[in-house]
Amino acid sequence: MSEAPVSRFPVPELDDLEVDIRDRIVAVQEKSGFVPNVFLALAHRPDEFRAFFNHHDALMERESGLSKAEREMIVVATSSANHCHYCVVAHGAILRIRAKNPLIADQVAINYRLADISERQKAMLDFAMRVATESHQVSEADLEALRAHGFSQDDVWDIGAISAFFAMSNRLASLSAMRPNDEFFAMGR
Repeated sequence: MSEAPVSRFPVPELDDLEVDIRDRIVAVQEKSGFVPNVFLALAHRPDEFRAFFNHHDALMERESGLSKAEREMIVVATSSANHCHYCVVAHGAILRIRAKNPLIADQVAINYRLADISERQKAMLDFAMRVATESHQVSEADLEALRAHGFSQDDVWDIGAISAFFAMSNRLASLSAMRPNDEFFAMGR
């Protein structure tokens, strides 16, 4: 296990947290067997913690034309482009589990264009990367390219919104020097 701190900002003790935040963290711990460091790193700002995870859940847990694995692909590819160590490692683990593929996360993180994914998924990631790295250049042609692969207007929004949300998340993780949990590295392998 790593001895490095979880974050360069304060990390409160679980017993010192407000009940709703503590309950959410304990539920995640019971499900996964550990507390992902993102929960601890963000818990020192309770209102922001709640807003962050409410927005996360609205994007990542809702019914959508995107599978849960495809949503994780978006996170891994865009987080790699944004050099977010925490998100590539943590969401890479989730992607491996959701896709039931021990190789996919590394492929998507390194170069999704060469990954063993469908042309539809590559088009999805092309758009996600555009939003994550050059959102000021998104055009109607970008949306048409997605529609040509069968993505609905809601799907296009979901791809863009996930990319935008995790661009913010990547920056918070980098700002805080958030350390990925050791457990993530072996998950889904």
